[in-house]
Amino acid sequence: MVLRIFVTGPAGVGKTTLVERVAREADRWGYLVGGMITREVRRGGRRVGFRITALDTGEEGTLASVRGTSHLPGVPFGKYVVHVDELERVGVSAIRRALVEADLIVIDEIGPMEYKSDEFVRVIGEVLKSEKPLLAVVHRKMVDKFRPLGKLYTLSVENRNRAFAEVLDEVMKELKGVRG
Repeated sequence: MVLRIFVTGPAGVGKTTLVERVAREADRWGYLVGGMITREVRRGGRRVGFRITALDTGEEGTLASVRGTSHLPGVPFGKYVVHVDELERVGVSAIRRALVEADLIVIDEIGPMEYKSDEFVRVIGEVLKSEKPLLAVVHRKMVDKFRPLGKLYTLSVENRNRAFAEVLDEVMKELKGVRG
């Protein structure tokens, strides 16, 4: 069975940091890592949106912004506007390339904002049907949907370093097994 690791936890606990560290380590060992990372955008200490970055190309786009702060069209979502076109241009494209080229697919994050894109939902289905190892951050509201599909780590301040070591160990064992 192919490795599927899902990471969840409260905001600010280090989910993105964990997947970035694992991706960097896999890259350092010569494995191809693809997919996307999501980061908060802050101004004056306040979160005003989210950016997505393609791991393979470094291309960036706006996932979401506080209503009224962006010229980009989008779908209303709470206090944010989700920029589906940017998510598809950067994030979905990066995941599609990872399905073909990468040894490890990283998706940060799978959540309600991302699910505003039908293309994102479709590509997640493709990833889950593939034989590629997956390391993904899953929003707490979507944990029950993904828990049966792989191993779930719920991060806390107390366990995040131990969880990083365990996830890294599992990913590296899987990648070494894939290449032989």
